Amino acid sequence: MKKIICAALAVLIAFSCCSCGGGLINKKERYSASFLDLFDTASTVIAYDESQKAFDAHYNQFYEMLKEYDRLYDIYKAYDGVVNLYTLNREAKNGPVKVDEKIIDLLEYGKEVYEQSQGKTNICFGAVLSLWHTCRENAEDNPQDASIPEMNALKEAAKHTDINDLVIDRKNSTVYFADELLQLDVGAIAKGYAVARVTKWAQENLWTSAAISIGGNVSVFGYKNDDGKTLWSIGIENPDLTSEDYLATVKITGLSVVTSGDYQRYFTVDGKKYCHIINPETLMPAEYVSAVSVICSDSAQGDALSTTLFNMSIEDGTALVESTDGVEAVWTDKSGNQTYSTGFKSYISQQN
Repeated sequence: MKKIICAALAVLIAFSCCSCGGGLINKKERYSASFLDLFDTASTVIAYDESQKAFDAHYNQFYEMLKEYDRLYDIYKAYDGVVNLYTLNREAKNGPVKVDEKIIDLLEYGKEVYEQSQGKTNICFGAVLSLWHTCRENAEDNPQDASIPEMNALKEAAKHTDINDLVIDRKNSTVYFADELLQLDVGAIAKGYAVARVTKWAQENLWTSAAISIGGNVSVFGYKNDDGKTLWSIGIENPDLTSEDYLATVKITGLSVVTSGDYQRYFTVDGKKYCHIINPETLMPAEYVSAVSVICSDSAQGDALSTTLFNMSIEDGTALVESTDGVEAVWTDKSGNQTYSTGFKSYISQQN
């Protein structure tokens, strides 16, 4: 389901990037590439370049850098010659493990997000999330036997989620778990963090105009048609998947759009849907809204904020957004109604 949604978003971006005609002559032309094998999601890169050969060379550089982040931040799989988060979850309880600086950067950012979100986004919540992950996988493989974790098991796992037990030594580039049962799960921030870093690098080294969609984490810079004036048009998926209309189409440049929703990944038990975003306070899937989309300058911030806001009431979330510079958001409640932050509608395009 998530891949279909992301592919639809990529198609919308591709449609919005078509040349406007009118006799405009550009030195650069539009090229695109899509892939499915990084961060477990469907992704698309659109950029303006001198030629297909130039784009292919630049795209390969972009892909390889993103792949490095994907492998380093993977909690489910080991790779030859790579010390990643999977490695940490198995070895950091035994003593400090030396890691790549990119992991130190991510984990330090995760601690910042924890403080900013007042614990609503916690990269040390893996012990709880792994129980939900196991149930979700079982439900996918054996829907007739689908079940949710026992609350007692969740409460026991929650005892091992103290972010202070994540010991980071930047000077020596090591990570240690003071609690041997602590487990990292960076799903709320890793993809956005990687997209932000790779987007910045691409803008500095590869392209002047590009739209990057990595599983719904959309980041754009420059201008559509590389014309120096036409903003990118980005569609925000409607949580009601039966609707043919997008929730909104925003026109932006130099910004990111990130969405968290209960329609992206979920499983069903006895007719009730359980989404993948777990509220640290209840240890159950968050049920405040169906979706929240964030516009801001940094995809890392957008990723973290969208999860944080999903775990808050719309009232509390609105207060947080309004008090945060450079951030706008739109919430869709369980009845399909939208709530917009003060400046969000200034980005909305009325054109189809």
